[in-house]
Amino acid sequence: MLDYEFTLGGSTFHAAPTGALWWPAQRILVVSDLHLGKTERLMRIGGPSLPPYEIRDTLMRLEHDVDRFDPDHIISLGDSFDDITSVQSLTPDDLSSLTRLQSGRQWTWITGNHDAGQFGLDGQNHESLSRENIDFRHIADTTQTNCEISGHYHPKASITVKRQRLTRSCFLLDERRLILPAYGTYTGGLDCARQPLCDIMSTGAIAILTGKTARAIPMPRR
Repeated sequence: MLDYEFTLGGSTFHAAPTGALWWPAQRILVVSDLHLGKTERLMRIGGPSLPPYEIRDTLMRLEHDVDRFDPDHIISLGDSFDDITSVQSLTPDDLSSLTRLQSGRQWTWITGNHDAGQFGLDGQNHESLSRENIDFRHIADTTQTNCEISGHYHPKASITVKRQRLTRSCFLLDERRLILPAYGTYTGGLDCARQPLCDIMSTGAIAILTGKTARAIPMPRR
C-alpha cells in the first residue's frame, strides 16, 4: 500500500489509499465524512433499504489505519454521523470499537452539516481546529488566508485505463487547500470536474486517487 506524499503549509503529509490523511510530524490522522448510521437514517425516513454493515465496515477500515499509523490524535472532519440521531444506531460492538480507537489518544469531532450537535461520545467537539498554520474544518472557506484541510464534498475523479473508464474517490490538493474524500461506506461522491469544486480549487490542483495505491493526476475539469 503506497501513500502519496506532499507538502502543504510547510508540513509534509501522506495521502493514504484508504482516504485517510497522515501528518507524521504531529502524529495526527485525519478522516472525513464517515457518515456512520446512514443505513439507519435511510430506513427511518422511508428511503431505500441497504445492507446493515456500513458502520462495521467503516470502523474496520479505520481500525486498520489506526493500527498502521498509531496516531496520537485523530481528527474526524465532520459528518461523522449521517445525522445526530444516527449516534443512537451504534451497537454495543460499534461503541466498543470506537472506545478502542480512542483509547490513549486525543480525538476531535469537527462539526459537519449532517451532525451538528453533541454526540455524547468521548472526544472534543469543535467547529474548526488550527494546528501550526493549518485550519481544519468541514467545508472549505475560500475567504480564509490560512492553509486549510476540509471534507464535505466527497470528491471523485474518473480516468481512462486501457479504454475503460474508472472512477475513484480522491483528495483534491492545490497550493493552500486540501479536500479529503469521504471515508465512510455508502457515501457516494461529487465529480471533481463539476462546480463548485472547480471554483474552489486553483487551476494547478491535482486529484490524488484512492485505491490500492494513492496516485496523483491533474484535477479533471470541464
